[in-house]
Amino acid sequence: MKRIAPVVFILTILLSGCGSSKKHLEKGNYDAAIDKAVKQLRKDPKDSKQIAILERSYKIVNEQDNERIRFLKMEGKPSNWDEIYLLNKRMNDRQTLVRTVTPLNASGRTVDFPYVDYMPEMIAAKRKSADFYYANANELMKTGIKESYRQAFNEYVRAKQYVDDYEGIDNKIQESKYLGMSRVFVSVQNKSFIKFPQEFEEELLALDLPRLNSEWVEYHTQNLNPDTQYDYFVNVNVRNVVVSPDQTMQRDTVVKKEVEDGFNYQLDKKGNVMKDSLGNDIKTPKYKTLQCALIETIQYKACRIDGDIEVIQVNPNKVLKKDPLGAQSNFENISARALGDIQALSPAQLERTKSQAVPFPSDIEMVIRCSGALKQAIRDAMQNNRRYIN
Repeated sequence: MKRIAPVVFILTILLSGCGSSKKHLEKGNYDAAIDKAVKQLRKDPKDSKQIAILERSYKIVNEQDNERIRFLKMEGKPSNWDEIYLLNKRMNDRQTLVRTVTPLNASGRTVDFPYVDYMPEMIAAKRKSADFYYANANELMKTGIKESYRQAFNEYVRAKQYVDDYEGIDNKIQESKYLGMSRVFVSVQNKSFIKFPQEFEEELLALDLPRLNSEWVEYHTQNLNPDTQYDYFVNVNVRNVVVSPDQTMQRDTVVKKEVEDGFNYQLDKKGNVMKDSLGNDIKTPKYKTLQCALIETIQYKACRIDGDIEVIQVNPNKVLKKDPLGAQSNFENISARALGDIQALSPAQLERTKSQAVPFPSDIEMVIRCSGALKQAIRDAMQNNRRYIN
């Protein structure tokens, strides 16, 4: 009878409702239930409902973790040691949390949990897990496969996080990182009939490449080391450059504007000046038409560059993606002269009369002007095709 009473007491408390901690317990979220219960017990250490939830959750979740550890050890896989370490650490953290509020007193009985020293088990599991990662990484490095190098890098890093005394592990981390990296060489291939100046290609390749780099992919525009092996090539192929001839057009416009020019007195039928209600003379404004001939000279020149951008994989050698590429730049200058009364002109038209005809840019200058728009097109194409490079 004495054994039944505490069980009935606990069940009664659980069924009476304990807010969010009770909901977590009912859903099997035992650590969340423990966390909520501890927070409540810090405020009110005598809250019997929260004490019951803490007892129940702590017991169940520790049993589950210990059963999982027993299974993992019996299974005997070297890869299991990482999970064994994490489970022990979780129980240790849970114990540390609960000890911030225990011992507790519930209806005259003391509620406490026996202390368990998890450290020896954690240290042993950590070492065995690190040994597994280190040995597995060494095997992965023998495959010659880039994806394996990347996995080896992650496992070397994990091994070092657990145990920092492996001989040469820093060199192994650097080597696996280097071998796992994909390198992309970006270049401009001029297949047109125009010879580009050096600054044109330099401007095109000023692409802010660090924004394109990722953990395992880096882009290059200069081959600083002749021994570097590239995994991908991005070729910006300029195939056609068209620069229009210098064009000069004239546009003549007659501008008219009505402006006020004095006034007339308003007369009645007898020829007398009419008065308003205040006795003042009634006046009507007079207008005159101002006229000016605006002769505009329009200078125009355009450059169009077309080509494509190719993403080429080295091993095996194949074109992964090919997209059209194009950009255009325009030169336009408008100057004007006025014949007549310039007061007829709008402010914008008047401003044009202050401009003069200028020398046309050369064909090469037009090509260089086009580099900004073409560079943006290259950047957009590379951004859109990043999924083909890994």
